[in-house]
Amino acid sequence: MKQSEFLKTVTPFKDKVFRLAKRLLVSTEEAEDATQELYFKLWKNRGKLKEYKSVEAFAMTMTKNYCFDRLKSKQASNLKLVHSNYKENDTSLSRKIELNDSVSLVHKLIENLPEQQKLIIQLRDIEQYEFEEIGKMLNLKPTAIRVSLSRARKTIKEQLIKQHNYGIG
Repeated sequence: MKQSEFLKTVTPFKDKVFRLAKRLLVSTEEAEDATQELYFKLWKNRGKLKEYKSVEAFAMTMTKNYCFDRLKSKQASNLKLVHSNYKENDTSLSRKIELNDSVSLVHKLIENLPEQQKLIIQLRDIEQYEFEEIGKMLNLKPTAIRVSLSRARKTIKEQLIKQHNYGIG
């Protein structure tokens, strides 16, 4: 496989790989390193890529596994939380602050979910993968994914309501 063919194959999902790595590792720098490492591994094994039905699903699985390995390593203790992805125009300052707080809260709630639910929320709601694709990546049945996703969303919803009601009700 030549470089141009390789790039044509792997470039379309580069951002998805980064976002998954960022969701799991939190740190932008760690996510960039993970993405670079993944693409290096894909390049080294470029001759075998045609054997996979979906190179994208394979890359996402590799990203997930690499990130879990990084989190288990000693270096993971220095990861830091950074959330500044949300921007909106034409709203008052107080509304912007409120929206930023809500977005930050949702990110924190996602981070507090069990690993499997966190992954499924990332892949389905953020990356927009189909249930069958997620099933292949995580080696789960689509029904198990739906149940886990439903539980994760319910947990986030309940926590948001609790937070917005200031614990009242």
